[in-house]
Amino acid sequence: MNESRGADDVLVRGIAWGGGLRAYAVRTTGLAGELQRRHGTYPTATAALGRAATAGAMMGAMLKGEEKLTIQVKGDGPLGQIVVDANAKGEVRGYVDNPQVHLPVSAQGKLDVAGAVGRSGYIHIVKDLGLKEPYRGSVPIVSGELGEDFTYYFASSEQTPSAVGLGVLVDVDGSVLHAGGFLLQIMPGAEEQDITRLEQRLQEMPHVTSLLDRGETPESILRFLTDDDVQLLDAMPIVFKCYCSRERVERTLVSMGEAELAALIEEDGRAEVTCHFCNSAYEFDRHDLERLLEQAKPKQDV
Repeated sequence: MNESRGADDVLVRGIAWGGGLRAYAVRTTGLAGELQRRHGTYPTATAALGRAATAGAMMGAMLKGEEKLTIQVKGDGPLGQIVVDANAKGEVRGYVDNPQVHLPVSAQGKLDVAGAVGRSGYIHIVKDLGLKEPYRGSVPIVSGELGEDFTYYFASSEQTPSAVGLGVLVDVDGSVLHAGGFLLQIMPGAEEQDITRLEQRLQEMPHVTSLLDRGETPESILRFLTDDDVQLLDAMPIVFKCYCSRERVERTLVSMGEAELAALIEEDGRAEVTCHFCNSAYEFDRHDLERLLEQAKPKQDV
């Protein structure tokens, strides 16, 4: 199991405007930095993976107990697939198929996340809510910038008018300077004036990384977005956490079956399995594989 806690990574939740608005804001600088270091992502890939992980942290905060979710961003850009796992405890992990993607900056001097993700494809959300079948929702990618795409997901798949802001600021050396985001949702029974008010605040809103760069916190970002008319409910730390282990990898190898394990021993005499999510490598020599082969053999009734 691999875990890393960003020193100041925190998510705050609140209710604003007399219950008409549900609000989340999060700082994920440590999380995005940990993902960058583990996967060796180049700046554009860092921004895309960091944005998706930030969205995952906020969506995870909507869950309860042992519930968890997986985000899959499958665009037609050079990044390939982005995968993020998150849960209700603030634990997040993720990876991107092609981490060494970096594109020229846009005309506005911004990292070209949409060019890397692609402007067509799908976002799939799978929620494990402890039921027999997981909840599955899918929406087409509408911009590739991800903030707009998750906004569209909530409106289309969950029928909840929302505004999602995501940002990752990458330093000249490729490390993460700031990362974070916000998620605002109009609740049933909200007044029309609340929707107008929210639209106006969003137009006035600086980029989330600009706010973090000048020292703003998730709490102060929520106060800014709601004209300081917000009741903060709680806060929780956000951490990178992967649940892989040598024991889990061993079970996977055993599940390959006797024939495949025997062939692996005969052809290579060793195996190395790398976790997609945390990049941890698990090595198995011939002795290890022979032990697992014994476990894979059908048990004889005595």
